[in-house]
Amino acid sequence: MRSELLRLVAGASGSSAVVVDERRRMAGRGAWLHPSEKCLALAVKRRAFGRALNGASGTADVERRILAGTQAVGTPVAAATTVQPESGSEN
Repeated sequence: MRSELLRLVAGASGSSAVVVDERRRMAGRGAWLHPSEKCLALAVKRRAFGRALNGASGTADVERRILAGTQAVGTPVAAATTVQPESGSEN
């Protein structure tokens, strides 16, 4: 369901950062992501942001938003980790 997804857009002024569009109203091309660490890790591994958002790749804002949402539902802070892309050598 679309209401459960995060809308992501490329940062303004030619920034390579991927930004969460909380209000879903920012200008420009958007991409949608399920707000889970697993989905974020898979998107980073597949380099999906660069393809969907014209070269944007910095995911710090998205990671903060997903981790904040995870902690809000009762996950202890110690259990939250930064999402790291897999090496891709498993393919």
